[in-house]
Amino acid sequence: MKNIQIIDGAENATFSVFQASEEEFLEIFPEPGQDMEVIEDFSDRVTDEKAASVLHAIWNRPILKRDVAGIHGTLFFDYAGRRQYLPDTKREIDWASNCINEAQRLLFASRK
Repeated sequence: MKNIQIIDGAENATFSVFQASEEEFLEIFPEPGQDMEVIEDFSDRVTDEKAASVLHAIWNRPILKRDVAGIHGTLFFDYAGRRQYLPDTKREIDWASNCINEAQRLLFASRK
């Protein structure tokens, strides 16, 4: 199972984590190394019906943050107007150097 953290505009700011099967994860994050996705891009790519089906299964598998052994992907809701801030590749290791600190730059460079 892969863990996906949900980042949304909810006032409760829970940023919950849910588990996805390998197949569900690849539906949401299809590109090699991709670990970020905007919900509107996912829905547009696979149709609203398919996205709803994948997410329905995932919503039934919440996991407590303290039990998470790694976050494999981040799914953004209410983010369409800010997608230009994400790397074009939607990979965490591809953030622009001015968006991250020196330690992150070194870590990300070692993982490319």
